[in-house]
Amino acid sequence: TVRRHNLSTVLGMVHRGGPVARSALTQATGLNRSTIGALVAELVEQGLVLEREPETSNRVGRPSPVVAADGSVVALAVNPEIDAVTVGVVGLDAQVHRRVRYPTGHVPTAQEAAAIASAVIDGLRPDLASASRVVGIGVAVPGLVREDDGVVRLAPHLEWSEEPFAAELAAATGYPVLAANDAHLGANAERLFGAGKGAADLVYLNGGASGIGAGVIVGGAPLTGISGYAGELGHTLVNSSGVRCHCGAIGCLETEVSQRALLRVLGLESADPDELSRALRVAVEAGEAGVTAEVDRQLGFLATALRNATNVFDPERIVLGGFLGALHELAPERLPELVAAQALAASAETLTITRAALGSDILLIGAAELAFTPLLASPSAP
Repeated sequence: TVRRHNLSTVLGMVHRGGPVARSALTQATGLNRSTIGALVAELVEQGLVLEREPETSNRVGRPSPVVAADGSVVALAVNPEIDAVTVGVVGLDAQVHRRVRYPTGHVPTAQEAAAIASAVIDGLRPDLASASRVVGIGVAVPGLVREDDGVVRLAPHLEWSEEPFAAELAAATGYPVLAANDAHLGANAERLFGAGKGAADLVYLNGGASGIGAGVIVGGAPLTGISGYAGELGHTLVNSSGVRCHCGAIGCLETEVSQRALLRVLGLESADPDELSRALRVAVEAGEAGVTAEVDRQLGFLATALRNATNVFDPERIVLGGFLGALHELAPERLPELVAAQALAASAETLTITRAALGSDILLIGAAELAFTPLLASPSAP
């Protein structure tokens, strides 16, 4: 048990922190050099880490070897959306090796999404042949997902209800499958590898075609609630005179702040987050009145939601992904000013609001991290 724990600790540090000197592992864990050497050797033998000589330095003595996660150990990541199914191959080194977006032209059923993902994965077999190990599949779902069995309880924009998507995808591919809410996975990805790195308390909001999701990290641990449904900030009240949301309430954040409304004023039918960000910046810089007015309107309602999140969770950092990050980047000083003017001063004074750093890879990295979880917890398991 102690050995398994120590292997997990070392592998987790290398996976999440990047290449690290063996001497740094010794210092960080408090274990002696011979123990760290034995643990690293076992992880090398299992094909989970690589060990290499460091670059030359001016330090006295023999330089310590550098330990890095082996990127040929991969996880598959799947993200079903209202207009596409995206599949990625992500290495244990947290690098996205391949990304395939399969447009559907319509909202796919759970069965269609599983079939599409399975077909795309079949097409990736040549890429997977070069992998030393495929640990399984992680799925980022824009909806409420029951943690213990991956059943999608409700994904309103996908029109899914009580769908055993994880089981269907496992049957179609033969790989073990874990599924969770996309925003929860995005929050974890940004906490470990992106703009939230080093923050023990953060709120992540993602805006996409399927609405707005959120993930909350409290004291370094995800806030999931009793069944995994916590953090639905997309359904916080921001406009008591607003329209009725699909959830049944009036004036939810995602009815007032939406990608669809931005695409409409830009005259676009669809766009990925990077394309939307560029189009918004061009339109705002050109002084297009309709786009500027819509951006201002959405920033105002977003600030109200962030005020609520700030007062309730007292986070160190708020990270914005998808089109919310694009809105923030148009005027990075505007949103913090709006939130500071509304939130409790004590909670807002140390708050930082930033755009997600992982870009369009965030949900793939988050979903892959879910698939890597069993391996990271027990590297020595068969």
